Amino acid sequence: MSRYLVGIDLGTTHTVVAYHDTQQHTKIIQLFPIEQLVNVGEVASRPLLPSVRYHPADGELQPETLQQGSGNLAFTVENPVAIFGEFAQQLGAKSQGRLIHSAKSWLSHTQVDRTAPILPWGGAEGVAKISPLHASASYLAYIRTAWNQQFPHDLLEQQDIVLTVPASFDEGARRLTVTAAQLAGLPTVHLLEEPQAACYDWLHRHQTDLHNALRNSRLLLVCDVGGGTTDLTLIKIQQQADELPKLTRIGVGEHLMLGGDNMDLALAHLAESRLMQAGNPLNSASLAQLMLQTRWAKEQLLAEAAPEQCNITLLGTGSRLIGNAKTTTLRREEVRNALLEGFFPSVSYNVQPQKRRAGLVEFGLPFAQDPAITRHIAHFLAQHALTAQEALGITDNTPALPDTVLCNGGVFNSPLLQKKLLNTLGEWHGQALHQLDNPHPDLAVAYGAVAYSLARRGQQLKIGGGSARSYFLALETETTAPQGICLLPKGTEESTEIRLENNTFALNIGQPVQFHLYATTHDIPYQAGELANINPEIFSVLPPLIAVIDTQQQKASIPVLLSAALSEVGTVAVQCSALDNPAQHWQLEFQLRGQANTLLSNVIHPRFAEAIVGIENFYGTRDKATAQQSVKNLRNELEKVLGQRDSWDTVLLRQQADVWLAEALNRRRRSADHERLWLNLTGFCLRPGMGYPLDEWRVQQLWAIYPQGIQYKENAQNWAEWWTIWRRVAGGLSHEAQQTIYQSIKPYFATVPKRFYKQHIVDLKKKGYEEVIRLVASLEQLDSADKIDIGNYLLTRLQQGEESNHAFWAIGRIGARVPSYGSVHYVVPVAVIENWLQILLQFNWKTHSLAGFATTLLARMSGDRERDINPTLRQTVISTLQANKAPATWIALVQTVSVLDEGDAQKVFGESLPLGLRLL
Repeated sequence: MSRYLVGIDLGTTHTVVAYHDTQQHTKIIQLFPIEQLVNVGEVASRPLLPSVRYHPADGELQPETLQQGSGNLAFTVENPVAIFGEFAQQLGAKSQGRLIHSAKSWLSHTQVDRTAPILPWGGAEGVAKISPLHASASYLAYIRTAWNQQFPHDLLEQQDIVLTVPASFDEGARRLTVTAAQLAGLPTVHLLEEPQAACYDWLHRHQTDLHNALRNSRLLLVCDVGGGTTDLTLIKIQQQADELPKLTRIGVGEHLMLGGDNMDLALAHLAESRLMQAGNPLNSASLAQLMLQTRWAKEQLLAEAAPEQCNITLLGTGSRLIGNAKTTTLRREEVRNALLEGFFPSVSYNVQPQKRRAGLVEFGLPFAQDPAITRHIAHFLAQHALTAQEALGITDNTPALPDTVLCNGGVFNSPLLQKKLLNTLGEWHGQALHQLDNPHPDLAVAYGAVAYSLARRGQQLKIGGGSARSYFLALETETTAPQGICLLPKGTEESTEIRLENNTFALNIGQPVQFHLYATTHDIPYQAGELANINPEIFSVLPPLIAVIDTQQQKASIPVLLSAALSEVGTVAVQCSALDNPAQHWQLEFQLRGQANTLLSNVIHPRFAEAIVGIENFYGTRDKATAQQSVKNLRNELEKVLGQRDSWDTVLLRQQADVWLAEALNRRRRSADHERLWLNLTGFCLRPGMGYPLDEWRVQQLWAIYPQGIQYKENAQNWAEWWTIWRRVAGGLSHEAQQTIYQSIKPYFATVPKRFYKQHIVDLKKKGYEEVIRLVASLEQLDSADKIDIGNYLLTRLQQGEESNHAFWAIGRIGARVPSYGSVHYVVPVAVIENWLQILLQFNWKTHSLAGFATTLLARMSGDRERDINPTLRQTVISTLQANKAPATWIALVQTVSVLDEGDAQKVFGESLPLGLRLL
């Protein structure tokens, strides 16, 4: 038993720690003051630790200042030199591209590799970077060090710790949070949803008068609007005559990246429009710097005794830091109107959030498309109308609206914003809602995390509710509609194991097995083992579960039962156990780096066995005459049996790929014909190397042959097929594998003396030069420096008239603003792209048919100003596209944030995607 119960609110904007000493007879919860550097040479304790890191330049700070500001943390490759605390925030406001903020938002961003060093986003040249995972870990490590200095005999890692997360965090973000704690030296933590934590704080403060305080309450809405998220929770309140009220959490909201940061950003955009009269937007680093000032202005102008206005100053850069400074003014009334009407508009309770074709992206983060928090609340209540009606005892069509509300989060430090929300909720209900008091919206989550630990020990009321989601295992069915089987129904209590006793699954032995899970927060009362259609409108895809099973048995598969539970740390645990020996079981692990997969039908082609015979005949026989005849006919025979290749769907393709990998892999080098055909059809069946269950394992099997190279090196067609297969599966190759390929083909891009050039190209073409160009362009996970070298090489060759049309396509892929599959942190810097565009605009697009398409990909709007070109150049590109009568879809991609149509998506990949495959 630990002495202290500790609650840590790892917030987007601030980190807060509270604790309770179990050796005290009272239930007092205290705030842990966090020592931090607040100015040069000045260390002080503060209730809040800003969730930021400042990465100083070499020699910028004295060693003593670095030591004080770093909290004595050890610096490593994963945790580069940094300082924390208020002083870090001050330094970030005076510099560009050195401050890391919103790491928690990045931790939930599934479109990037959250374990890769990508922060600060848009960082200055030469600034050390860190991953969202390690940044989050560093804040916790700082807390651990600060605690252990104050309590050397009761180390933090030995205490009972509750770490809070948004209720809307998916399984991937929750597990990464646990991993961050482990990296920080906190091996055991329990997760708690932040809205529940705020409620636990209220319960702790009112535990002596709960009956009276909740006597007229039946349905509580907790609205938690912090720095990075809007987190919504519904709690049913049941009155009990001789006992305390019973509280049950019955609904949580979807993940909304919408909070105080969005308000600061809206004001920063307003200030930017006045500061940048020429219309050129600020870069990401300058905008981040501006946001720190608009955050300060927001807090000043929303206060009760607010000034009439606040000045906002944008500093210059380098030696002109002060001389180039620009100043503008934000007035009190315009700020209040912008925030009240923009984020808390008065709307009807039956409205829906506005949806655009593509979401807003800023600083690389996908913020909510609609900033109106009240519209999102209305949508949330509509999603949970059934359980809300039951909680309120409504049996007719009366709207099921909460009668009680608890506001939490730093945004509600403003009485104005809180009042605006309460007025709208009151209008929906027809009367004012009962508001639960919250004297400390910034601190309540940390306090409540400790109160939750007390509740777990039976020392105060505990909120029930169990799992906030229903979890489904995706099934491959013979229907076109994806289906899943319910593994864990919503409401399942912690540590309660659910076994699917009536459902048996075949578990393959000796190879990776993948299970694909979906989750829904909707209040449909599913039962364990129930089948349901997977509607993408209400189901979200989770990272795949994987396991490698080795039972030392000779069987290809064994029958197993699946079971699931809400784990001790608040995440989902899934395991399978042998049907004939329940003691033999395997825990399934979430693959957080894996791609989301699309569910497809599992119908086996009626003549598939016949096709396999043809493959076995060609690769199994040693009769040269038979082999020679078969190579001419096998591809045609497969199409006669299975239909035209373009009609093969992903299921059929992957079934064939498994045959090519298992039956023909070791026989592919019998002759040049064997090798060429194997490379061609295996690559065709595996393209694009991702998007279907077990693709990762298949590509790993294929990657094992890369060091071997090809056998028939004198055959130009074999070289072409060798490079083509790696282009086709590039989406499934890791960053390391792609870098290995690049090192192999780097000599293709060497500059040679002019007198040797013609012979050099002749030699390269014998080794598949054009396919190498297509391959390198498809390696989206290459380091951006390598991409720049390749792009510069190709553009020079094009200008010299020494490259064909496919080089334009390659430049479009290399410099694309929106990757097809790669993490966005590998994208080529925008300054380089703008130079490339100036060159592309000089070509005759009628002569070079793909120059316009390359220009479109390079100028495509992503919504992230760190990736997007300047407005003047954008307009030039649009005008050029229009003058050359480019397709309307290309122009739309440059004008607005939009998605590729199917035809353009095929152009990007260089060939069609398999039928039925949809990359998420």
